Amino acid sequence: MEDEPLDRWAARRQGRLRKPGEKKAITLNAGPQRAAHLDPDVPRLILEWDGFAWQALTMVEDYAAACRALSPFLEAAPADQPETTGPITGRNPLAPGTGRHRKPRP
Repeated sequence: MEDEPLDRWAARRQGRLRKPGEKKAITLNAGPQRAAHLDPDVPRLILEWDGFAWQALTMVEDYAAACRALSPFLEAAPADQPETTGPITGRNPLAPGTGRHRKPRP
């Protein structure tokens, strides 16, 4: 078996490492961490990876606020305007279609 050159190994390892600035939210309740959506009303602590350890940034009141803190670039759609296009296709999700999951119209 041939040894891998050190520079190639270091580049591959660097690609696997967590990037500084990555953020995550953890729940502030007793017991082990569970899936985020299971306790939507529990306060969350927002943490940021500095390259060596997780550092506390801020605390938010619930799951929705944590989602907004982790993804500040996602703007919420105005409540008075219905969404007109789907997130992936860009088409109206309620438009008639012929997909296999659609029921034929009488």
